[in-house]
Amino acid sequence: MFRRTFWFTAGAAAGVWATTKVNRKLKQLTPESLAARGVDKAIEAGHRVKDFALDVRAGMLQREDELNDALGLTAGDGQDGARPDNVRALPAQRRLRAIEPHQNHRPKFSYNRNEDH
Repeated sequence: MFRRTFWFTAGAAAGVWATTKVNRKLKQLTPESLAARGVDKAIEAGHRVKDFALDVRAGMLQREDELNDALGLTAGDGQDGARPDNVRALPAQRRLRAIEPHQNHRPKFSYNRNEDH
C-alpha cells in the first residue's frame, strides 16, 4: 500500500510539474509575449549600436589627436580651436556652376541607348 501511495504521489507531482512547464511555454509563445520580447531585443540592439558608435567616435578623436601630435599640428599656445601658424586653411570647396532658371539645361551626352545603333 505504501508503494502505491508513493507512485501515485510521484505521478501527480510529475503531472503538475509538466503541466506548469507546458503552460509557461504556451504563455511565452503568445503573440503579445513574442512582440514584447521582440521590442526588448530591438531596444537592446539599439543600445548596443549606440554604444558602438560612441566607442568608434571616441577612438576617432583619440586617433586624430595622436596624428595631430605626431605631425606637430596641435595648437600648443593654449587657445582652444585655434589653428597653428604652420597649418593653412583648406581651400574652399569647388562649387558647381549654377544653371540659370530660364536656360534650358540639356545633358552633353545622350542617354538614348538605341541612338548609336
